[in-house]
Amino acid sequence: MTDLTSEEADQASTDLEKRIVEAFDVFDHGGSKTVDVREVGTILRALGCCPTEADIQEIIIQVEDQETSGSVQLERFLPVVSQLIQENKYPPASPERLLKAFQTLDTAGQGFLTKEYLSRTLTDEGGGAEPFSKEELDEMLAIAANNEMGTIIYEDFINLLMID
Repeated sequence: MTDLTSEEADQASTDLEKRIVEAFDVFDHGGSKTVDVREVGTILRALGCCPTEADIQEIIIQVEDQETSGSVQLERFLPVVSQLIQENKYPPASPERLLKAFQTLDTAGQGFLTKEYLSRTLTDEGGGAEPFSKEELDEMLAIAANNEMGTIIYEDFINLLMID
């Protein structure tokens, strides 16, 4: 792997900042360079980061506007998130790790899970450390589940997730 020249590094930094601003702007409904703190996790995930809810709370502490509680200004958000991304702080799980997780849930080794079982497992009913919200679950199942069979063929789903 070759080192980037100073010019290439500057361009990469500029491109990253542009991506962050574009993602931020999607949630800046008033055009005031401000978003609600509840959007921070969504923006980070749109940028390819996979932080936990605890990670998001720590980031919010760093970026929340001290004078206007509950809001985040772009000027505070941009440098913090730029650094997190450059450090590859919250990378997504590897396909191998995802496969292992699904196989752990698939105790019968069938290669699929039912929508009902996965729904119970990923929400409060499953007792997980960080349960999915109903909206997150519905969004995932819309993509993952074969509606005719009511199942999730997890290798197919993982392949879908890995497509850029």
